[in-house]
Amino acid sequence: MLRSRRNRTIYTALLLLSVIGFWLFENFYTPGTYSVGVSEADRATIPDIFLPSSTTGTVVDHQHFKLSYNEPFEQAEWVAYILKREHLTYDDRKRPYFIEDPKVPTKSADWRNYKGSGYDRGHLCPAGDRRFSEQAYNETFYTSNISPQDKDFNAGVWNRLEMQVRQWAKKHNELFVVTGGVLENGLEEIGQEDVDVPRFYYKIVARENSGNLKITAFLLEGKESTKALSEFVVSVDEIERRTGIDFFEKLPDDVEADLESKVNVDGWDY
Repeated sequence: MLRSRRNRTIYTALLLLSVIGFWLFENFYTPGTYSVGVSEADRATIPDIFLPSSTTGTVVDHQHFKLSYNEPFEQAEWVAYILKREHLTYDDRKRPYFIEDPKVPTKSADWRNYKGSGYDRGHLCPAGDRRFSEQAYNETFYTSNISPQDKDFNAGVWNRLEMQVRQWAKKHNELFVVTGGVLENGLEEIGQEDVDVPRFYYKIVARENSGNLKITAFLLEGKESTKALSEFVVSVDEIERRTGIDFFEKLPDDVEADLESKVNVDGWDY
């Protein structure tokens, strides 16, 4: 009888310790950085002429993408990257933890802000575009690269757009992509750090075409839609008006004005 009571006590104590350990792991554990020292030859370089302005001055340069972090909204106002045909592999990668970005001076929002919020941790630079190396894949799981997205939107029309961009990369060999949520006043907020939930998301895609730059831009409300992707095409000027960001600011003024004022669907097959 005494032995049975002792066994129950030990079992209860072990169960309690397991529960406490799991709670501590879920709420306090954060693995180390995914950043590693690399040579310039291993870095996916983005030509300066493509890079947007930063409204915050907090530009973070990772090995395979760049971003401008907006601390009051606890997410990037833009994430920019080059997508090449050779990047589109089907390598099987183990999904890592979401962790804070060590290169953001104020630290990016903790992933736990999303727990129980009803929103997905939506990638801006898609993990599926970075399967070509473990480093490239893992970098996309910094919380600076995610934004709260409606689950059906993330898995639906937003995913359709990401797949369309991959098809263009396969056809045209190399694209420049910049994407983010429209960060504005009055947004819903989640978590202890008040991560804002964008009502709209944008994506701008550019490519060189016989020495000329071709640009197309999308603005989508953050909810599922069965509309054709071409119905979401807008001018870059429209996205600049909504975000306050100057895209392609280093282009000659006349070229920039011409390219950004148009709603471009020609030359972008769907």
